[in-house]
Amino acid sequence: YTFDISKIKKGYWPKKERRTNMLTTKQARENQEKYGFNELVEGKKKSIMQIFLEQFKDFLVIILIISAVISGILGDAESAIVIFVVITMNAILGTVQTVKAEQSLNSLKQLSAPEAKVARDGNIIQIPSREVTIGDEVILEAGDCIPADGKLIECASLKVDESALTGESIAVEKNLDEVAVGTALGDQTNKVFSGSFVTYGRGRYEVTAIGMNTEVGKIADLMKNTSEPLQVNLDDFGKKLSILILVFSGIIFGVNVFQGESIGSAFMFAVALAVAAIPEALSSIVTIVLSFGTQKMAKE
Repeated sequence: YTFDISKIKKGYWPKKERRTNMLTTKQARENQEKYGFNELVEGKKKSIMQIFLEQFKDFLVIILIISAVISGILGDAESAIVIFVVITMNAILGTVQTVKAEQSLNSLKQLSAPEAKVARDGNIIQIPSREVTIGDEVILEAGDCIPADGKLIECASLKVDESALTGESIAVEKNLDEVAVGTALGDQTNKVFSGSFVTYGRGRYEVTAIGMNTEVGKIADLMKNTSEPLQVNLDDFGKKLSILILVFSGIIFGVNVFQGESIGSAFMFAVALAVAAIPEALSSIVTIVLSFGTQKMAKE
């Protein structure tokens, strides 16, 4: 059974193909209230000043600040100034790269389709993809971006580019055959996913996941949250390294005093050793590497 796809745009759907479980406008609004809108949600954004101040919370940086203060009290203003300048430059660099990393979520948002054709009240209408909801039947044609995840209910030579999600450059040929539970994303040929687009054919599918519950939404959620355990590991490593450095500095201080050096001179030497050994840019370097990675992936 075939029909002119151009008629779909005019709100026409052949009686033979008309489904009885299409959503009504009222049902769609109820579902929107229940499930929310089809959009990626960002967490509460921190101000640039908050991000800047957080650069000084690192345990390694705190030790450097204490070292600088002690150096200033002991009359070595030059060392104190140098340490503060290095810490400040490091904080500025970390702030800039952190802000750039946060922009990666906006790049994911651009993968979302601006509009979608859905079947409601027995007609085909075009709506903003934000208003697509669970249970909607979405009409797909070649060139369309897929607005939400769902299961195919009609398929005619449909091919979909899912490279944004799977990395597979070849378009996937879709069909209505059932696939086993737990099948890899790229092998789920009876489903379509937000963030991909139709390269050939046409089809229709029922929306099963929107917004942050889609596959691209899960990626966005990971991007927001995976930095936390990494930061915990870095902080833990920094504390252990700092304790080790302080122990060695204390030993050197004791040895120098034992050998007859003045306490002030021995202490400044120990402080200099601690400042030289502490990798104050550790957290910033990790942030920079991660942000470069996310920016490159967003561009791809």
